[in-house]
Amino acid sequence: MDSWVAMKSVMKVKTFQIIVLQGIIGSLPWTAIVFFTMWFELIGFDNRSSAALNSLFAIGCASGALLGGVLADRLSRHYPDSARIMCAQFSAFMGIPFSWILLTVIPQSTDYWLAYAITLFLMGITISWCATSANNPMFAEVVPPKHRTMIYAFDRAFEGSFASLAAPAVGLVTEKIYGYDAKTVNIANGSAQGAYALSRGLLTMMILPFGICVLFYSPLYLVFKHDRDNAKVTRFKDQELI
Repeated sequence: MDSWVAMKSVMKVKTFQIIVLQGIIGSLPWTAIVFFTMWFELIGFDNRSSAALNSLFAIGCASGALLGGVLADRLSRHYPDSARIMCAQFSAFMGIPFSWILLTVIPQSTDYWLAYAITLFLMGITISWCATSANNPMFAEVVPPKHRTMIYAFDRAFEGSFASLAAPAVGLVTEKIYGYDAKTVNIANGSAQGAYALSRGLLTMMILPFGICVLFYSPLYLVFKHDRDNAKVTRFKDQELI
């Protein structure tokens, strides 16, 4: 019962609402990324080459999460009200040009493995900041300490449930709009037409959510400071009662 009361009180915090809302949209591209392996194989890359590309992207994401967190921590010392929001918006925005370069600019040929590798690594470094630079630290500043674990779990469950819709959405867009036909595509031998259709489906499900995510972070410039100050007052009152 106490958990439910705490949940309702936290859900009234505007910063929490905005972060959860952008997280629902922002998690869609990450779910769509699971199709990268299939796309690589449709281009003609073998299993080893496809795995190497995915590994480079994962390494880039891990490095980027650390970089984004460190950078946001340092900037927030000088700009406590806006630094984390700016870092998150930069990271979400970078998903747009990198998705465009990866899915449309680089020729879909096995001759361009190195170009894919470099792009995926740099993409991973720049688009993986949001959680470590903004979402999690800002949650910690506006949510009472005793409820943080529960709120983090709620956020993950809420975002994950909606993000699961991205995978079937990619399939629908790829088939209905761009003409992907699973019956005529042999992944083992590659398919230029299939790779093209899937790349356009991925592009749709990545660029649009990344762009919307950038916009959804903007209201935090207006509400984060107020919510953080309220949380500080609440913590101070709780300490006085102890």
